[in-house]
Amino acid sequence: MTSRDPDQPPDPAASAVLLATEAALLEGRLRLLREALDTVDARMEAVSDTLRRLRHAASATPAADRANQGSASAGGDSVPLPHETHPGG
Repeated sequence: MTSRDPDQPPDPAASAVLLATEAALLEGRLRLLREALDTVDARMEAVSDTLRRLRHAASATPAADRANQGSASAGGDSVPLPHETHPGG
């Protein structure tokens, strides 16, 4: 292995090969980063969809609960819960 003389100008062909190699490595890394970003974007979209569905279900639940309570009290078929029972009766 020979060392290059610091006073001697760099070899243009070797510099071109080195720069082309570095460019190829950077392009490969850029491709990997873009793929990772696409994966993160897809995951964020899936989580957002899930949150939207959960919010919709949560906002619909109180109305459904009110409807169920109204039909249970109107129907007379409800079974008393343990805390609703009266002693001696």
